[in-house]
Amino acid sequence: MEQERLTAQYRNHLLQIPQAALIKVEGAVVVSDWLKTNLFDGPLHLVAVGKAAQSMAMGADRVLGKRIRKALIISKFGHLDYDFCRRSGIEAAHPVPDENSLQAGRSLLEFLSADDGLPLLFLISGGASSLVEVPVAGVDLEFLASTNQWLLGSGLDIVQMNRVRKGLSQIKGGGLLTRLGDRSLYALAISDVPGDEPAVIGSDLLVPEADLLEQLSAISLPDWLQARVMAGLAQRADLPDESPLLQIVANLELAKQAAAERADQLRYPVTLHEDFLHGDAAETGLKLAAQLQDGAPGISIWGGETTVHLPPEPGQGGRNQHLALAAAVALAGSSDCYLLAAATDGTDGPTEDAGALVDGGTLSRGLWRVLMQQDRWLRQMPVDCSRPAGIS
Repeated sequence: MEQERLTAQYRNHLLQIPQAALIKVEGAVVVSDWLKTNLFDGPLHLVAVGKAAQSMAMGADRVLGKRIRKALIISKFGHLDYDFCRRSGIEAAHPVPDENSLQAGRSLLEFLSADDGLPLLFLISGGASSLVEVPVAGVDLEFLASTNQWLLGSGLDIVQMNRVRKGLSQIKGGGLLTRLGDRSLYALAISDVPGDEPAVIGSDLLVPEADLLEQLSAISLPDWLQARVMAGLAQRADLPDESPLLQIVANLELAKQAAAERADQLRYPVTLHEDFLHGDAAETGLKLAAQLQDGAPGISIWGGETTVHLPPEPGQGGRNQHLALAAAVALAGSSDCYLLAAATDGTDGPTEDAGALVDGGTLSRGLWRVLMQQDRWLRQMPVDCSRPAGIS
């Protein structure tokens, strides 16, 4: 009974800790805090793109209010409140682009074409790679979708995937700079990439990558994709010599620090790991499980982004659930180890879940549920009474 009480308490605390991290990097909070100390003069236009687009736009609205003369907010399906966005919001698919992603691209170019000289405030967060697109000539939606499906299961990291996406886009990799004219530009970003590299966040719309061709040449791609990427790069317009400063208003380190502070408030010893988790999700899950089993008591906090190699017909889930399940296998039978793997943007892969919380009893509970379902299924099977039971 006491062990059950402790298990419930530990699991509850493990959910509280990442919640503190999410509050710290919430888009409305970090954008409004930054704008309060970096006020702009006069009216402007606003563009927000990414899974945190609405939250970031709300932060800007809190500070700038009616000074925002016109806005365009592009985010993932289910991430917009149209009472707030009115007619300025567009929803598109993530992580694989759809027709709405192309419509969002056309709307973005139309929004920028109305050049009235007002400054632009861009708010960028993770997910922009899929949510808005203007493909290069020769690339259609079917090819874009196939490419992104392949990328997601290729084992490439986010930096490499975004470089490939840039080769197929007119607006990514700084391509959007050619559509801005001479207007003043301010750009704030929530970083979801290692090192907070501006040229990687959302396959960045506003920051060119000087050695993109060299970097792409080092990535092993199938022939069908390699040819299109190189052809796309050849179409890219000459970019401006200078790109705007992209101000990072929230990142992984800020989230990790907030999580550590909450764990300390709950009176746990805390180990804050500096290394960025990367590589195969299952292998990482096994490694973390081993470190938990061999490590000192307390809370260990890691951050990063792993990769997966998908089979031809993958099941449900995302990289965080994949990592957690691998860890659950290694932790099976342990009574004192718990692992939570969660995405800070609230969704893990093509699911509505953020991740998974596992412990030493996860597999046994799962097996019990499977057996119970099988038992109910067997009880519901019709019985054939037309012949006697027995060996035939």
